[in-house]
Amino acid sequence: MGVAEIAINEYTSLTDKECHQRIEASKQRLGNRLVILGHHYQRQSVFEHADYSGDSLKLSRQAAQSSAEYIVFCGVHFMAEVADIMSRPEQVSILPDLGAGCSMADMANLAAVEKAWQELSQIIDAENTITPMTYINSAADLKAFCGRHQGIVCTSSNAPKILDWAFAQREKILFFPDQHLGRNTGYEMGIPLDEMVVWDFTQPRGGLTIEQIKKAKMILWKGYCSVHQVFKPEHIDAYRAKYPEGKVISHPESSFEVCQKSDDVGSTEYILNTIRQSPEGMRWLVGTELNMVIRIAEEMKPKGVNVHFMSPTLSMCSTMYRTDPQHLLWTLENIEQGCIVNQIKVDPSEAEQARLALQRMFDAS
Repeated sequence: MGVAEIAINEYTSLTDKECHQRIEASKQRLGNRLVILGHHYQRQSVFEHADYSGDSLKLSRQAAQSSAEYIVFCGVHFMAEVADIMSRPEQVSILPDLGAGCSMADMANLAAVEKAWQELSQIIDAENTITPMTYINSAADLKAFCGRHQGIVCTSSNAPKILDWAFAQREKILFFPDQHLGRNTGYEMGIPLDEMVVWDFTQPRGGLTIEQIKKAKMILWKGYCSVHQVFKPEHIDAYRAKYPEGKVISHPESSFEVCQKSDDVGSTEYILNTIRQSPEGMRWLVGTELNMVIRIAEEMKPKGVNVHFMSPTLSMCSTMYRTDPQHLLWTLENIEQGCIVNQIKVDPSEAEQARLALQRMFDAS
């Protein structure tokens, strides 16, 4: 007879403080059978329980290297999928709240990408001239698509290296789902803007002419991160008017105009490392998710470094925010009872193909 699942409604009325104590106790009891991975955008009341924290690349490596029986991913769905793909068959990948998705990842689905590939193949020899490249912020079946078509995965940390690898294979890249990471990285590598076109998946042939497709070095999917689109060039202008000595650093999921006005651009891990190396008296304007900016601002305050959030309005990853202490505690105490909730399991054949694309990324970076 199976073990009955403890219902989530037994946890919803608990305070964060009550959850904190019980989460730590559960972690102690589970010991090295458990590892909790926490993305930088996670809320502090969950992030503080992570055994390892980082951006997508760092956490992907932790998932691949983990010896724990249970990998609890405090992030979003595609991250838990990567953990399942890269871990051993006997390991279990868990997402505390199945509602923690990624709106950017949802902008590219397998049917739409396969349709784009077919349409491109009617104009050029796609298999021999285009390398499909998916941002890690994508579903497992898109990583598998890249695996099947000699493509690769990238993160915001390693995008330049992966672009170099991709161009060494073929002359063009189909980049999805985030157009901004693709454009900002490509431009910094010397690709002219008019050789990077946007594929509108709602339009026949992506809304492009045959000439545009033939000329393009990069075909960018019309996707974006809503969090990073709240940042505007005028926010940087206002900051520089008030603090002319200050510096600006942005995530490459931000718009081209914001990144061009910034002093530096990089992944979450890069942003953190750059700010942590600042001398006393330094001032930063940061264009990325709010929870991370708040944490680094608090960390650097005693060191005399001022950190400002770029947007005058709040901007946090609302889907990642769905993972709360209550869901984390519910997950851990069910594990203790021998009941696995919210396991993320990628189809084995799909996982094998996705693993090819991910391994190419690890090898190239």
